Amino acid sequence: MPKEKVIARLIINKEHFEILVDPELAWLLKNGKDVDLKELLVSDIIYKDARKGEKASETSIIKNFGTTDLKTIVTTIIRKGELQLTTEQRRQMIENKKKQIIAFIARNCVDPHTGLPHPPTRIENAIENIRISIDPFKPVEQQANDVIKALRTILPLKISQVTLSIHAKKEYASKVKDYVSKTGELSRSEWLSDGSWRGEVTITAGIQQTVIDRLNEISKGDISVNIIRKT
Repeated sequence: MPKEKVIARLIINKEHFEILVDPELAWLLKNGKDVDLKELLVSDIIYKDARKGEKASETSIIKNFGTTDLKTIVTTIIRKGELQLTTEQRRQMIENKKKQIIAFIARNCVDPHTGLPHPPTRIENAIENIRISIDPFKPVEQQANDVIKALRTILPLKISQVTLSIHAKKEYASKVKDYVSKTGELSRSEWLSDGSWRGEVTITAGIQQTVIDRLNEISKGDISVNIIRKT
């Protein structure tokens, strides 16, 4: 499937510079995250008018950016410029993000009275009733927490969680600890005499596999991860 695309635009000295980008990755980059340039860009062309297909000249690019390095130019445009969405793009992105949030809640939450998940249609109807706004760029996990808090006023919800026990070798310990500290709630953290790190972190059940995959990626598969508790 073709990438979803929006225009990122920056005006320097009255000259326009535009690129076609994936909207969510562009938003992450704009907020300081590192993203894969190949995944971010729909096209590696720097335009002066993307809708007309008019390219910016190399002379203009060098004069205003001081370089022809694509990563530097793209990062500057996104972080200093603005993302251009059509009304239809924004509507579609909000609808897609809402579906992702509903799926996240259905996967991570249960009715505390029955212990069973709520059907997606029930969650969707409840979201319509509370009329909470959905940000097309903000990550699903962050918005889901806000939506869950609002939904609890009309729908009984309990977040399913798992606690992982992790032991990372010295070479990867700092990166592993930093990652899990940002991902979940640390209930145990200790540095061992050999420089390795051991800890316990509680996360939402729905991101369990994502977290384990990322830990394996950081440690090149040389890590101990065990599920010690589910609630």
